[in-house]
Amino acid sequence: MTPSRDISRLIEIMTTLRTPGSGCPWDLEQNFATIAPYTIEEAYEVADAIARGDLGDLRDELGDLLLQVVFHARMAEERNAFSFGDVVEAITAKMIRRHPHVFADKDGQLTPSDVKGAWERIKAEEKAERAARRPREETAHKSLLSGVKAGQPALSRAMEPQRKASSVGFDWNDPRAVLHKIREEADEIEAALDRGDADEVAAETGDLLFALVNLARHVGADPDMALRGTNAKFERRFGYIERALAAAGRSLEGASLAEMDAFWNEAKGAERPLTSASNEAQSGR
Repeated sequence: MTPSRDISRLIEIMTTLRTPGSGCPWDLEQNFATIAPYTIEEAYEVADAIARGDLGDLRDELGDLLLQVVFHARMAEERNAFSFGDVVEAITAKMIRRHPHVFADKDGQLTPSDVKGAWERIKAEEKAERAARRPREETAHKSLLSGVKAGQPALSRAMEPQRKASSVGFDWNDPRAVLHKIREEADEIEAALDRGDADEVAAETGDLLFALVNLARHVGADPDMALRGTNAKFERRFGYIERALAAAGRSLEGASLAEMDAFWNEAKGAERPLTSASNEAQSGR
């Protein structure tokens, strides 16, 4: 089988991979739930390629993301639910419907704000149509939190219900109260660890993360950006450990935790003067 610019070849490849008896064992054992994390990961890698301005990488990552769509569509087709063609038809119908000023005969010119208003109106109509198709018990109660988008990354999504709840007074007035809640959640994790209950540990860890996002909201920090900064800091300091060991002719595998901790603290100490100098420069001192 040779590469092709035709989408039908990619669909054919996925069909072959998912064919029982002759397909790929790994692909065959996957389902929507197991593939979903890969779909999210590929979307992030597309965003990363854009952020780096690497168009070659962007081409490849868009291909990986497209594969995810084909994978999900194939699994749905196996259940006689829908096919890749149905996915394409649904999005083309949606884009035509949301752009009446482009695809229908309209007199006059629309401004960007007019277009945005029409887009939001049509999206609201579509949302109402989807809600009408759901079973009655799912639509009986209109929650304050109903508008929170489910497709956001969990860290970002945690902010939205907190903000909405805060708008009606369900909130702490002092970040220190949130800090107390964080300590409480940490204690509950410790208790779950003592009981050896893995499911409870996972649930309590989620509660701790939610409380940490709440603290970020109270102090005006973006939790995603804060975590990105910490990720970069960890990578920088761990890189220092690797370089220090390499300079001594040592490997990570041959080093003790105590040795690595010592180099970590060296890296941390080396960053402090730079941080202090930066803060002084910003304050004009």
